[in-house]
Amino acid sequence: MTRYAKVAAGLGVVAGVLGVSAFNWSFDVADTPEVSANVLAPQFSYRCIENAIAHPLDTDGEFTVSVWNIYKQQKENWRSALESFSQDSELVLLQEASLNTDLRDYLDDSSWKVRMANAFKFMNTPAGVMNLSSVNAKSTCAYLTMEPWLRLPKSALLSEFALSDGNTLIVVNLHGVNFAVGLDEYQEQLDSLRTVLAVHSGPIILAGDFNTWRQARIDVVNTFAESLGLRDVHLREDQRIKVFGKPLDHLYYRDLQLVSAEAPKTDASDHNPIIASFRLQ
Repeated sequence: MTRYAKVAAGLGVVAGVLGVSAFNWSFDVADTPEVSANVLAPQFSYRCIENAIAHPLDTDGEFTVSVWNIYKQQKENWRSALESFSQDSELVLLQEASLNTDLRDYLDDSSWKVRMANAFKFMNTPAGVMNLSSVNAKSTCAYLTMEPWLRLPKSALLSEFALSDGNTLIVVNLHGVNFAVGLDEYQEQLDSLRTVLAVHSGPIILAGDFNTWRQARIDVVNTFAESLGLRDVHLREDQRIKVFGKPLDHLYYRDLQLVSAEAPKTDASDHNPIIASFRLQ
């Protein structure tokens, strides 16, 4: 049984025994999108955070991005895997990050600049997508889209990074809506980002766990990406996790030269990461 089948079965039991309201009782859901200013002492009170000083993300015109659903750090070896995947990366985009004590300790020991979207809190522990970067972004904004069945939101972060050639790179870290029969909520989540992306004339990276477990979802994402001139990375080693034969994780890009990209295998999560290196055009 896949993880998604197990989740669906488990939620059915929870809903049947406790009721949906009881299931949501332990969750604190944000009324509006919130991004943290400091995850070591998080106060999720901002929709957007701006930085007056933002150094270029790239080094000599090159940078590397790692994308990984970290599975709420449920596997014992998540930290060593994250350190390995990110050692040569200027930017790490995490989904299903749970801001527990272990993750706080890792972040406290690291030199990462951190931004996190507060999708919800479970037992007072924030969870959502998280950006780790070698430099501060010029700005970062949080987005939320509600799961229609669970009534728990999926989150996204949209960040703007300075580049050494004077351009601005927009990076979207997205965790796609999952438990929905139709495509309305899924399309809505992407469309909420379109206003900013459509008026940006420079480089873009759109990446994350899109939950594209059926072809109709892949079609929605591909159409959205193509409308913005984004290309899907070509992976020389493609070990991405698949459900019903469809990959869940993606990285799209525009106005950048792809140097290399791979999706190596790991047992530190139920997803495998995507690691891609780019050069400025």
